[in-house]
Amino acid sequence: MEIAIIAHDGMKDRMVTFITEHKDILMRPEINLIATGTTGGRAEQAGFSVRRMLSGPMGGDAQIAGRVAEGKTDLVIFFKDPLSSHAHDADINMLIRVCDVHNVAIATNPASAELFMKAL
Repeated sequence: MEIAIIAHDGMKDRMVTFITEHKDILMRPEINLIATGTTGGRAEQAGFSVRRMLSGPMGGDAQIAGRVAEGKTDLVIFFKDPLSSHAHDADINMLIRVCDVHNVAIATNPASAELFMKAL
């Protein structure tokens, strides 16, 4: 199972806390983590093995959307910062749309991501 993790700058600390809290699930051998650049780097510093894409503004969101469309990514955890504007909003909306089109689960906040972890 491939899980993508993405977090806006204001949510990266929360993402690291979240994945650390769910280390027992996310470090299972059958789980492969992918991430946008900076989020992936932060996850690696926390001890996770992650395949890193480009940073979000440089196309990482689009790369992950491509993997969703190809049927390679099974779950997207994207901690969006709802109080900030983002130059790459079009890419973010495209990723959410691709998840909807391909019926791939996407959590956009810690509460929804927590429910997915319980399901795993």
